[in-house]
Amino acid sequence: MKWFDPGKGFGFVVADSGGPDILLHANVLRNFGQSSVTDGAGVELMVQKTARGLQATEVLRIDPPALGGETPAFEDAMRLDADQLAQLELEPARVKWFDKSKGFGFANVFGRHEDVFVHIEVLRRSGLADLQPGEAIAIRVTEGQRGRLAVMVGPWESAVSGSSQD
Repeated sequence: MKWFDPGKGFGFVVADSGGPDILLHANVLRNFGQSSVTDGAGVELMVQKTARGLQATEVLRIDPPALGGETPAFEDAMRLDADQLAQLELEPARVKWFDKSKGFGFANVFGRHEDVFVHIEVLRRSGLADLQPGEAIAIRVTEGQRGRLAVMVGPWESAVSGSSQD
């Protein structure tokens, strides 16, 4: 993913093989179950050639960007390894609010009253760039020092279908 701007409703993907950029429209991304994708994420697409250039018609997969060997300080605070993370239940939730400039927001798991803290680093690791109020998502949650904390965010469909998108 070269870049994606949810406000503009589109972004561009650079093909591994090179060539012209591929337009990714927000509607195509929404059909995959996401409203944003972070820069540098790996994106597998179905593409068609149009009079205006290459355009994505379907998102098949999104892989989080490589961390390049660095572990963000926020991940260290979570102290969960990959096996522990995979054992956490995927829970359907709705975004209460998220402020990208502040780097965090909150979501509510369906059927529970307490808020779940969502940090921007968790979004980036999950291949997302932003969340919109009211957006349906799937999250894996753990208890943090100050309450419930999202440690993975994915498309809502992954919680209801039982599949995961790690």
